[in-house]
Amino acid sequence: MAKIKSRFVCQNCGAVTSRWAGKCESCGEWNTIIEDLEIAGIAGGPAKTTRKGRVIPLTSLDGEAEDAPRIHSNMPELDRVTGGGFVRGSAILLGGDPGIGKSTILLQAAGSLANKGHKVVYISGEEAIDQVRLRARRLGLSDSAVRLGAETSVEDILATLESEKDAVLVILDSIQTLWSDQAESAPGTVTQVRTSSQAMIRYAKKSGATVVLVGHVTKEGQIAGPRVVEHMVDAVLYFEGEGAHQFRILRAVKNRFGPTDEIGVFEMTGKGLREVANPSELFLGERNNSSPGAAVFSGMEGSRPVLVEVQALVSPSQLGTPRRAVVGWDSSRLAMVLAVLDSHAGCGLVAMMSISMWPVALRSTNRRLILPLPLPSPHRSRVSHWLKMPFISVRSVFLALCVPCPMWPHGLRNPRNLASHTQLGPLLPRKTCRKSSLI
Repeated sequence: MAKIKSRFVCQNCGAVTSRWAGKCESCGEWNTIIEDLEIAGIAGGPAKTTRKGRVIPLTSLDGEAEDAPRIHSNMPELDRVTGGGFVRGSAILLGGDPGIGKSTILLQAAGSLANKGHKVVYISGEEAIDQVRLRARRLGLSDSAVRLGAETSVEDILATLESEKDAVLVILDSIQTLWSDQAESAPGTVTQVRTSSQAMIRYAKKSGATVVLVGHVTKEGQIAGPRVVEHMVDAVLYFEGEGAHQFRILRAVKNRFGPTDEIGVFEMTGKGLREVANPSELFLGERNNSSPGAAVFSGMEGSRPVLVEVQALVSPSQLGTPRRAVVGWDSSRLAMVLAVLDSHAGCGLVAMMSISMWPVALRSTNRRLILPLPLPSPHRSRVSHWLKMPFISVRSVFLALCVPCPMWPHGLRNPRNLASHTQLGPLLPRKTCRKSSLI
């Protein structure tokens, strides 16, 4: 009989301690440490054995390697983020806030693959079969040949998948609801999440099917459970968006078979998620060039230039330390840009201000230059001469004022398609512009 040991595991970060404590010393969260039983098996590691190890064959790096076979989901935005489609035998972890649309996008992908003749299995651990059927009816996927089931036992799920031969896509919603007989703990704990993930990843490598695991997130936005799950899977995707808006962003933070800087843009409608081929037109909307405190910048998200409008509002404040509210921006970067304005431009802003980048927060570094442009306009209650023209900012601001942006030629391709006539950026050699098809 395996020896059972008692240990205490933090359910937020996965840290292990020998005794209980009210506060986790690793992540600082309160009341997240619970008792867990460590046994031999999948959770506790391999048991002691007297069998000798076998010699494995070793090879060199110069051998022939084929590209990973992919399955196209017929959803271009999803295929863009995954690197060209689902890779056979890979494990993908999808996380996002509750109600953001994780089950919706996966059900749409499952229905699209099933309509192309692929066998798709959808296992729900949170919803009943009737609930999934109602969602499929709303999405217009009632006639799709998706194999549907509701189960939380890992052993029962694996037995079912063994009977369903030639499945190309298996969706498990969600990994926090699964439990295994190999772990003596409640579903959703660190041990159960790790054990269930190992079993499903092993099935994906063995069968060649793509396994998608849906993960819950914490209040900080991180995927709940042990961090080791993100290391075990082949790709980690985040589905982001503001609850008050209908726009959704699918972003990859890890991808062993593709880039990690691509984004997919979706719009939540009454009939499911609609792909947005040109997010710049969606993000800009109706612009009024005569309004002070608004400017547009071109940010590179992977290989796609995206235009986003930034709005700034400055009003007098009677407080000694004015309040500065930021939406979709980093407060520390705002403080740095204001220091650059005060030091190099002599534009000290001591009033109350509010800055908004709607509807998404991009990660491009050249977004810093856009702040010095709309800020002085509302402060002086007039529109500057540059802001009267439709222009695109493609440079970045650092402590030494401005430095060239290396992705500047690529950032100008999209503004040309949107009929923007003036671009603000570094001076490039003429041959560079010819190579970039700018002139």
